[in-house]
Amino acid sequence: MSTPFLPPEDVGGPAQPLLTIRGLTKHFPLKKGGVVRAVDGVDFEVLKGETLGVVGESGCGKSTTARLLMQLIAPTAGEVVFDGRVVGTRDLPLKDFRRQVQMVFQDSYASLNPRLTIEDSVAFGPQVHGVSRREAVARARDLLSRVGLAPERFAERYPHELSGGQRQRVNIARALALQPRLVILDEAVSALDKSVEAQVLNLLQDLKREFGLTYVFISHDLNVVHYISDRVMVMYLGQVAEIGPSDTLFRAPGHPYTGALLSSMPSMDPDHRTEKAPLAGDPPNPINPPSGCRFHPRCPMAAPACSQRVPVRTELGGHHAAACLMHEAGSGHPKAPATLPHAA
Repeated sequence: MSTPFLPPEDVGGPAQPLLTIRGLTKHFPLKKGGVVRAVDGVDFEVLKGETLGVVGESGCGKSTTARLLMQLIAPTAGEVVFDGRVVGTRDLPLKDFRRQVQMVFQDSYASLNPRLTIEDSVAFGPQVHGVSRREAVARARDLLSRVGLAPERFAERYPHELSGGQRQRVNIARALALQPRLVILDEAVSALDKSVEAQVLNLLQDLKREFGLTYVFISHDLNVVHYISDRVMVMYLGQVAEIGPSDTLFRAPGHPYTGALLSSMPSMDPDHRTEKAPLAGDPPNPINPPSGCRFHPRCPMAAPACSQRVPVRTELGGHHAAACLMHEAGSGHPKAPATLPHAA
């Protein structure tokens, strides 16, 4: 008989964010001096029960941010707060944090031990955290059936005997085996063909509802992010360019970079073909990023102020915010609103 899944332990109530990131920074030192600014002062929140999509070009810091959230690499600066408790302190030790937060990686084969059967792979995590072998196996079999892999057919198989989609289902089952509250999905469906991708996305939606999960969903596929996300965060060169509700951001992007990303989405309509590239050039070098707004060398809306002033994230209404001088009152950009007159 399988063990029932426990309801998530909600410490701070629904109003408190599940995850709060403050000033998260990761600089990788170089042998010849200098650093690679992979993640450079990131602030955001993940609300309980939501799916936060994270998008951006390759090298923008998405996967590094995921590894920092999971504490797989140590941050250079900043802190991760999980349900009101600072991760890595006496208040919330790493082992307790990792029991509540799990990650699904892009490479479904490299994520699994080729010497372990599917059943043993899923049961391994709970056993490390003190669950008996018998209960861990029962939990593994229950989860395999929930992700569409009948235990009587798949439990004794090895990873090389499964397809890519089946292996990713195993990885999802393994992530859920510790009954986490937050699951980080780093390009979890990007290696799958479209029919299998759709099945896995629908599976993720069903599991989220069933287990009361919260997702951080990292992907370069904007259509997938729009489909699965409640809110979307756009990253550029290690920083947050824009964050807001999914429908709002896709309908009315507040940052020129977001607009360029959305313009690059392929259209099935022959009357709306992309005639010219919406974004020219490669992202600047993260070792020596541009001054001011990091996007200004590629931005069609750039003004002289953009190279001199670092934009702050400005609220656009409806929990939608963008770090662009065009929205910042008195920033010096010709499209910026004028400063409000002081009351007499």
